[in-house]
Amino acid sequence: MGGASPDRSRHVAVFAFPYGTHAAPLLNLVVKLAHAAPHVSFSFFTTPQSKHSLLSSKLSNTIPENIRFYTVSDGITDGLDLTNHHPSRRLNFFLEAGPQNLKQGLSMAVSERNLRVTCVISDAFVTSSLVLAQENGVPWIALWTSYTCSLSAHFHTQLIREKHRVGGGVEDGSLAFINPGFSKMRIQDLPESIILKGKDEEEESAFSKMLASMGRVLPEAEAVVVNFYEELDPPLMVQDLRSKMKSLIYVGFLNLSLTFRQLPPPPPANTDKTGSLSWLDQHSAKSLVYISLGTVVSPPRHEVVAIAEALEELEGVPFLWSLKDDSKAFLPKGFLERTSEKGKVVPWAPQTLVLGHESVGAFVTHGGCNSVSESLSSGVPMICRPYFGDQLMAARMVEDVWGVGVKIEGGLFTKNALIRSLNRVLKQPEGKVMRDKAEELKNVVTGAAGQNGKTERAFNTLVEKINLLESSDESCHY
Repeated sequence: MGGASPDRSRHVAVFAFPYGTHAAPLLNLVVKLAHAAPHVSFSFFTTPQSKHSLLSSKLSNTIPENIRFYTVSDGITDGLDLTNHHPSRRLNFFLEAGPQNLKQGLSMAVSERNLRVTCVISDAFVTSSLVLAQENGVPWIALWTSYTCSLSAHFHTQLIREKHRVGGGVEDGSLAFINPGFSKMRIQDLPESIILKGKDEEEESAFSKMLASMGRVLPEAEAVVVNFYEELDPPLMVQDLRSKMKSLIYVGFLNLSLTFRQLPPPPPANTDKTGSLSWLDQHSAKSLVYISLGTVVSPPRHEVVAIAEALEELEGVPFLWSLKDDSKAFLPKGFLERTSEKGKVVPWAPQTLVLGHESVGAFVTHGGCNSVSESLSSGVPMICRPYFGDQLMAARMVEDVWGVGVKIEGGLFTKNALIRSLNRVLKQPEGKVMRDKAEELKNVVTGAAGQNGKTERAFNTLVEKINLLESSDESCHY
């Protein structure tokens, strides 16, 4: 390209964390920013595999011209086979590649666009982008893509570890020693990376060390943007977080449009090739259970069997089950035939549309942030079976803070535990209370996301920051 024009002199470098569901919310945010600030140039950096996934999604049709994509290395040496290794090894390679990879990518974009960088935005997990921002004398804005409660916990990692090491019985106690806003949380709800189960700090992975650094790193950010709603968080927890950072900006659920529409609505129901939506149309309001445990973890055979047995035995509860094809082999023999009239099993379902359908009365979920946000936005009670990370904290929020669902008894699926949970949510009086609370939270979220609502005002504050931020060193060209 030629020289920078006067009305497009600002250049924002955006660095994604290319694993799990992290990159999509960041791209959603950048697409919204690019529409709101068309004079600003955005360079979006991620790995080749992540870029392919993003551009194959529905987002690809919404990307404005002022966003360009650039690839950076995932840090994995050519020929290294990680097939049988834990997924966290990939994360560690990416993080250990660190600033050098990002620096090379940014140098390429600055040269190609002939625009010095004026701001860096990144997933909070890419802490090396702070170093890059500091080297270039520009502000850094971080996006936290998950629950705010887990962010708060990472700010207190050292205190929690000290209490856990010397506290004995505190392991079953409240986390109120962090602040009163955590009174419902328990130490056993925390991600393994915080309490280092069976490990000491010398054995920490690069990923765990990165998370432990949040309390030191994020206060350096010009702003920390949260993929959540302030109205859903305990006020004392929010107050504590705000006291630790320059600016905390809640922009709502970035995976959803809701009322605050900067992205197009989901596709119409008649584009659903799975038949899920037409199946839902056949059932009465709040009668059906939808089961989906995310895309990262596949439940073990005995849990798939337990779910199937519970669904088959429980009378009067139709179901829609999103189950990956490779897990269907775990189903009891003849299950699909015996349940064909009361249930439907699909390899994938249009989850946002499913949860928004009036027939869905309960959602069996792993507690991933996207799934929980979609359920809250639709007013659907949840039955949570958390597997790792902050999913345990999410289950605690669902049951004890929001009161919109339950955590599965014993922490894993058994036939009887799931039957009891489904009865509680769908058939017993306490389920009515959960549905009423879920509907209240839905109204809270849509109100905050509405035109001139709190979330839109917060987003406009972020746009103003992007428009006003300038490099402190005019000679920087990295």
